[in-house]
Amino acid sequence: MTYLKTEYAISERRACQAMQMSRSSYRYVGGQEFMDDAYRRVVSLSDQYRYWGYRKIFDLMKGEGQSISRERVRLIRRREGLQVVRKRRKRKVLGMTTQWVNQAHYPNHVWSYDFVFDRTEDARQLKCMTVVDEFTRQGFEITIGRSLTASDVIRILGKLFAKHGRPVCLRSDNGPEMVSRAVQNWLKKKHVDTHYIDPGSPWQNAYCESFNSIFRTTCLDRWLFSSMTEARVVIDQWLQEYNTIRPHGSLGGMNPVQFLQRWTEGNINQQPKILTA
Repeated sequence: MTYLKTEYAISERRACQAMQMSRSSYRYVGGQEFMDDAYRRVVSLSDQYRYWGYRKIFDLMKGEGQSISRERVRLIRRREGLQVVRKRRKRKVLGMTTQWVNQAHYPNHVWSYDFVFDRTEDARQLKCMTVVDEFTRQGFEITIGRSLTASDVIRILGKLFAKHGRPVCLRSDNGPEMVSRAVQNWLKKKHVDTHYIDPGSPWQNAYCESFNSIFRTTCLDRWLFSSMTEARVVIDQWLQEYNTIRPHGSLGGMNPVQFLQRWTEGNINQQPKILTA
């Protein structure tokens, strides 16, 4: 209307007649503030309860004694783009990191663990839990099963703690067995910190990933196991070879056992206290 009056220099009456609009409607000024308290409350509740529809928001405000119609709640949410999104990406449960460590500085400082999968000849799953000391590169006992749960993780770690002493920190990804409340509570009771890598960032668990790659290339991809028993025997032999024979470039050409012995001899007066289980 203002455009017609300005562009064609006509009166308000003529402009309203041309647009077939009542002059009183043109002159009407709303008495209610656009962004009032009720409006802000609808936006606030919709942001807090993102998966509630406008009816639930209306019922909640009605219970609070707010004076607002259900239709206005719907229109406000529509104006602000707050409608419920039916399809949404699921989020994975993440573990609670209690210590951030970049590098291990002595034996039993940081352990990392993960799972590697393979199959026996009958196409049934093999699940292997690998645990590595990041300083010495020593691979501890590789546990094999058709499935390994959080309870198995606790049992395996408990056995390794009793044999090798407790690490200061355990590094892992956010697999369901690692982030389970039972595992986290058990580690807390054992006074072992946790470091969970960022989702989709395997390079943050580089030592265990390297161990798993060597394990797969030189063992799992090399042999076809006919049974769980055969797999255990072959994998135990491979692990013995890895720890006592295979030289590591990062360890100055020594194997993990030699490196640990050399480090122990050179740091006999500076060794950290071994934490027992």
